[in-house]
Amino acid sequence: MARNSTQARTTRRVAPPLEHRILMTATMILIAYGAVMVYSASSGTGVIASGGYGTKEFLMYLLAAGIGLIAMRVLERYGLQLLNNTRIVTIMLFGSFALLLAVLVPGIGLDLGGARRWFGAGPIQFQPSELMKFALILYLARYMADNPRRMQRSFREAVTPIAIVVVPACGLIAIEPDLGTTLVVFFAVTALLLVAGMPLRYVAMIVGGAVVAALLFILAQPYERARLLSFLHPWSSACKSGGCWQAVQGQIGIGSGGIFGVGLGRSIQKLFWLPEAQTDFILAVIGEELGTLGILALIALYGMIAYAGLRTARRAATRHTKLLASGLTSLIICQATVNIFVVLGLAPDTGVPLPFISYAPTNLLVMLGSVGLLLGIARPATRELRLVDRREQRRTSAVAGEVSDERYARHEDRDRGRRYGGTRGSSAGRRRGAAG
Repeated sequence: MARNSTQARTTRRVAPPLEHRILMTATMILIAYGAVMVYSASSGTGVIASGGYGTKEFLMYLLAAGIGLIAMRVLERYGLQLLNNTRIVTIMLFGSFALLLAVLVPGIGLDLGGARRWFGAGPIQFQPSELMKFALILYLARYMADNPRRMQRSFREAVTPIAIVVVPACGLIAIEPDLGTTLVVFFAVTALLLVAGMPLRYVAMIVGGAVVAALLFILAQPYERARLLSFLHPWSSACKSGGCWQAVQGQIGIGSGGIFGVGLGRSIQKLFWLPEAQTDFILAVIGEELGTLGILALIALYGMIAYAGLRTARRAATRHTKLLASGLTSLIICQATVNIFVVLGLAPDTGVPLPFISYAPTNLLVMLGSVGLLLGIARPATRELRLVDRREQRRTSAVAGEVSDERYARHEDRDRGRRYGGTRGSSAGRRRGAAG
């Protein structure tokens, strides 16, 4: 009876660490927050356009969230085992390149609003650039973990193997055009380079070259040049029907909300003025309906993810998991920062969704997958914990009197015998027997 109770206590489930609980709590609150705001931002225009209840985007969000939560759970339990196989990461990377090339082919990729970024079949759309940025983080974390000394060598030796992968990926994403996702990828990769120990002068040279390349690309593309000019002069008369219309209406919505907002579901901008309010500019609807406090609460949730993700990276057991946790956390936080800056008028409109909140099913799946891997890194190995618990339980039981001191000594002698091929007492006994 005592043995059964001891065994039951030995195999108990160990409570997850603090960072695991923070990640899980913040993610679930963000999903609930996003579901409410997607319904609020899309239902009114849905009723006006097609009648009914206007719940198409809301139901698609719930479907994507359900699939994403399943993927999050699977990656939490088995993700690190899968990523130990370098072949899987490589296949994912090259598959993402193939999808990015395919989406640019007329007749295969969907052309929406002058951009060719999606595959589509009915209401279901898939954006391959989201998969690419996820695959890049997985690949680079593995590469930098396997080649730590290369980060400290000459600029050419340190940067070339990484640029061979990152530059074509960013180029294919940029020509869709999707400059926002390109910037998110660049910021996340730069953060990963810093964590991996690349010298600051190398990182500064990379950033300088990227800024020059981005400016040349913007000036060469009429679509991106119009967005930059509208950012510089958002309230000019040309913006009444130009590219800065959405940015201006978003700022009006946030200003109308004040500190406490006009009330959930009562936004005016989302009905008549702010186009596609449930996507990239959903933060403007939050600011109008829930006020500055609603935006601050959202920023606090992202702050919780940043803290938990970086704490997970610091406490990770291997170099690979440290880099992986840092890269995935940077991916989430960089995207959230870019979107918030755009809606607040601090950066040009880039078309980046707000993580977990915007109606962007592919992005939601990628973000939940990233959280799943972070949860897997944050949770310690069960086998190791059970081994430690078994030893601690044996010592505790001996002290508490549940096992006699003699039985405890026998357990310890047996363990030493297994480790060293026999106990000191038994060898002494054999010597005495031989002498007799």
